[in-house]
Amino acid sequence: QVQLVESGGGLVQAGGSLRLSCATSGFTFGSYTMGWFRQAPEKEREFIAAITWSGSSTYYADSVKGRFTISRDNAKNTVYLQMDSLKPEDTAVYYCARAQLMYSLVRARDAEGYGFWGQGTQVTVSS
Repeated sequence: QVQLVESGGGLVQAGGSLRLSCATSGFTFGSYTMGWFRQAPEKEREFIAAITWSGSSTYYADSVKGRFTISRDNAKNTVYLQMDSLKPEDTAVYYCARAQLMYSLVRARDAEGYGFWGQGTQVTVSS
């Protein structure tokens, strides 16, 4: 079955960095767009970044552009999110997700475009 497992979250001071990983199994990883989302308490889930199946194209929310970098290693079935210059407002549970369809960018910035989700990893940025 499809599995996505995030890791790498934690507590960091403002200005610091974290690298999240999402290890996957149960599907042909190199055929799907992958995304990262986050959800802060009492807020809706928010798109952060997406990367196409080959890794040739990436997309970011304006709130993280220039600070976060999404990447993938298709040999390791893993997608990453490098987060630099972290701010207290980046505090949230971070989720990785797999697109609904193979070789598709349909609704890549929308949670509805993703069919499988990890359990999430907490990121807390202190001021």
